[in-house]
Amino acid sequence: MTEISICFEVHQPFRLKKDFFWSGSIFRRSGPHYDFYFDDKENRSIFERVSKKCYLPANRIMLDLIKRFSDADRPFKVAYSLSGVFVEQCRRYRPDVLDTFIELVDTGNVELLDQTYYHSLTSLFDREEFREQVRMHRELMWDTFGVRPAVFENTELIYNDEIAAMAEQMGYRGIFAEGVIADPNHVYRPEGCERISLLLRNYQLTDDIGFRFSSRSWEEFPLTADKYAAWLAATPGRCINLFMDYETFGEHHWPETGIFEFLRYLPGEILKWKNLRFSMPSEIVEIVEPSRTVSVRSARSWADLERDTSCWLGNALQWACYTYLQQLQGPSREAGEEMLRIWRLLGLSDHLYYIFTHDGGPGEVHSYFSPYGNPYDAAVTYFSVLSDLHRRLSGILDIADHPFVLSTKDGTKIGTAWSSQGMVSLLSRADADALEHHASLGSFATWASQSLGDESLAGALRKASKLTGEDLRGALLDAFKRRIKRTAKKS
Repeated sequence: MTEISICFEVHQPFRLKKDFFWSGSIFRRSGPHYDFYFDDKENRSIFERVSKKCYLPANRIMLDLIKRFSDADRPFKVAYSLSGVFVEQCRRYRPDVLDTFIELVDTGNVELLDQTYYHSLTSLFDREEFREQVRMHRELMWDTFGVRPAVFENTELIYNDEIAAMAEQMGYRGIFAEGVIADPNHVYRPEGCERISLLLRNYQLTDDIGFRFSSRSWEEFPLTADKYAAWLAATPGRCINLFMDYETFGEHHWPETGIFEFLRYLPGEILKWKNLRFSMPSEIVEIVEPSRTVSVRSARSWADLERDTSCWLGNALQWACYTYLQQLQGPSREAGEEMLRIWRLLGLSDHLYYIFTHDGGPGEVHSYFSPYGNPYDAAVTYFSVLSDLHRRLSGILDIADHPFVLSTKDGTKIGTAWSSQGMVSLLSRADADALEHHASLGSFATWASQSLGDESLAGALRKASKLTGEDLRGALLDAFKRRIKRTAKKS
């Protein structure tokens, strides 16, 4: 028996105002808030359009299929990975769309997968932020649908051994990756893991629907449900994982192409083959034993022909914005929840995706999704918003040139401060032993001198460093609080 899993990624980004720089919005006194950086009118318009063309009609078909085959010995099942920001847009723009997803999940034949709440690239640069965004998504799935996903799908199937290990540590039983790693029709064990199973997307069969369905130049055009089911039946292996954007139905391929008719008839055609059965991803990891261990050192994804991270980080403009975003993470967190929320929205992978500069087929795909006329406009907009956020953070915080990393004597990291305010928070909660260790090294005074450029503060910290215990903590805190007051008066 071959297990067939059909999975859909459902995501809509919060797009930036395209004229943010050219309209003179950068460095204005108003803001920052959602409406200052993000184009609510454009986001609403796109969500309304895709809801009518894809989400509502596709969900109706899915619900009809589940009901039609509910009493069959091999019922129809499907899985969805809904980004946190997609659910937000449902609530903001079309609550009725969210209601249809809830109705689907309530059938018991729909599985939800976890991902990062903000559909971000945090798995590539910050483990703790990655885990936090995954936890946020997990809580959203429980609060909205009453389910706790058992399988994880990272943003655009970004995957390597380290990501698999983090997913296992968070309790997931399965994780998805792109099918270039090994034969996609088997289950594997990630290198260094003991419990989590690795499922691979069959990208050739998936892309036959996702990219080639309406292509009249394709030698297999037209693709019919019975033809496709025959391909599945003839495919060797223990499982076939089809994973695509949900917008494939009605948005990427318009209704006139016959895509909805294909969807309506596909389950019935598949079930005509006795060797095929629909399964949820969590069922596959229970049914199918891993055939072997595989190791993936460099990150792979389902994006573009390269199927790596180059669609987001393939040119200097993307790297500049990506690096700038990382540099603003610490200050944004120290500035409070509102600024951290804005930083996370700016961390949506889509912003970097729009700055892709290659030509050819991949370039056409990027242009199709991009709200900008060209990648250079996307870069100007994104970088100017990051610059504006940086300036506003500097108005809230006394930001240092370099962060201060507080650690124990044996080198265990305790925390990081990116500003005088962050240092006050760090000093308040750190063990006295760690403070004495750094005081003995002169670390506090050095940081004040080299990263804050404040010799007066450095002198006060050198004097305080002769103290111990709570006396040391109090003297350090007093010195930094005086610095904060001085800089506040200057601004």
